[in-house]
Amino acid sequence: MATPLRVLIHGGGIGGLTLATALARRGHTVEIAELRDEVDALGVGIIQPSNALHVMREIGVLDDCLAAGFEWEILTIADPAGNTLAEIPQPRMGDAPSNNGIPRPALARVLNSAAVAAGAKIRFGTTVTELTDDGSGVDVTLSDGSSGRWDLVAGFDGIGSPLRTRLYGDRYTPEYTGFANWRVTVPRQPQVRGVVMGTAGKDAKALLTPITEELMYLGAVFAESEDFRPDPERAHEQLTERLAMFSGPVAEALATVTDPASVVYSRISQVTVEEPWHVGRVVLAGDAAHASTPHIAQGAAMAVEDALVLAESLDAGSDVAAALEAWEARRRPRAMWVQAMSRAVLKQETGNETTPEEDELLKVGIPGAAHVLVKPY
Repeated sequence: MATPLRVLIHGGGIGGLTLATALARRGHTVEIAELRDEVDALGVGIIQPSNALHVMREIGVLDDCLAAGFEWEILTIADPAGNTLAEIPQPRMGDAPSNNGIPRPALARVLNSAAVAAGAKIRFGTTVTELTDDGSGVDVTLSDGSSGRWDLVAGFDGIGSPLRTRLYGDRYTPEYTGFANWRVTVPRQPQVRGVVMGTAGKDAKALLTPITEELMYLGAVFAESEDFRPDPERAHEQLTERLAMFSGPVAEALATVTDPASVVYSRISQVTVEEPWHVGRVVLAGDAAHASTPHIAQGAAMAVEDALVLAESLDAGSDVAAALEAWEARRRPRAMWVQAMSRAVLKQETGNETTPEEDELLKVGIPGAAHVLVKPY
């Protein structure tokens, strides 16, 4: 579109900040309504695979991400004692690096700085309280009392998306998979120069992921009841008990964890909005529309791809409606493939029965999935 748009982004996480930067750099007026009171990010670290790094390059922050993180190229499969079973080179998208591990707070700071530098305005501590789409624009009132009229409202507000509830009611609530992710930041061991995946058959998998020269994180997935929560006084001990079959690097990493508060526990859920991801001039993207399990490390990558493709579609579209149709036509097949593959890998790794359709996906395998996802989106 030749005329600059006014765009309100609901949610200032990875996807929302990426969209803000991409749009503001194109001359659009952009504001973000972010519920948190400051730039922050929960969790420990995150893997940026090559397709996500390609997006970071497109919005001008690739070098900043690499400087704040730890670039790596080889996935190592190890036995419970840490002995190497296989080394798998990771593919690249174009000339973007293979992978980058980065602390989530560091990535949040990089993306926030980029959005502000591009001209986006961020309203912290705010959320949408009223929203009316009359077909030619969207009138929005925020919780800080401000209001405005926007050409487009984009919801990058996560798996628990309040905007999704406004659009679809309770038809698409998060579905708990029966598994939870345990993660904790520890000192990086010198030999961990890429992701090391320790496997103990169907019983457990532990990943060591470097995120800076000094730090890595230990992650593990286990079946947990929906109402389970770690004991705040001994969460680190509970994680150690679950990984008792591991020695070597995993045990060494666990030995450094003495503070139960440092253990981050999150239930693994997914969401699939089966209806169109846009209603009039309001659109959902990232986890708000298609949250996946983390098993092929593509959740945030899908969000930033959504953001960049949305900015490109708005450039190319004759109007907002045409742009949103074109955007979803590009994004839905890829995001749904990632969701299905991620869920299939979870079930395979944990010994759960897979469907015939999932068996076909699993023939591709994780290395094959990585190669699929460095193809143009």
